[in-house]
Amino acid sequence: MQAPKPTPELDDATLAFAEQVFDCARKGDSDRLGELLAQGLPANLRNHAGDSLLMLASYHGHLDTVRLLLQHGADPQLRNARGQTPLAGAAFKGDLPMIRLLLEHGADVEGASPDGRTALMIAAMFNRSEIVEFLIAQGADPHACDAGGATALAAAAMMGATDTQALLARLTG
Repeated sequence: MQAPKPTPELDDATLAFAEQVFDCARKGDSDRLGELLAQGLPANLRNHAGDSLLMLASYHGHLDTVRLLLQHGADPQLRNARGQTPLAGAAFKGDLPMIRLLLEHGADVEGASPDGRTALMIAAMFNRSEIVEFLIAQGADPHACDAGGATALAAAAMMGATDTQALLARLTG
């Protein structure tokens, strides 16, 4: 059995460049990212926390940058080190246009994090009724349970999210 190859240490200039690339995603600098992607920058590049360029751009609400990354092959299912997906981040932020875009490009509406939480549960917890309705219309299961056995309705109740609690009670009752 071969020993694993050691990971090369990156010099300061390379680390600084990498940080600039991730800043482009955070800030929605589609022009610069487009140039870099055209030169061969991997669309699924991830930082030290496992956040992909797509995760950062989607979390910060940059639709054009997300669209560009998806066109260059970014994986909408690529999870960060905590097992979170870009869809879950968009649900947390309450960004319905981003959710639509990610689902149109293959994000799994049921993609759960390691603790079993889905985007629907996150939207319910943060009282995002429009997103809850949309995700259910796209096939999200309101009866799915997280690792602790909580459904989206239970998560909404636990967080005091009265609008989504009432909505889910009506839809699942």
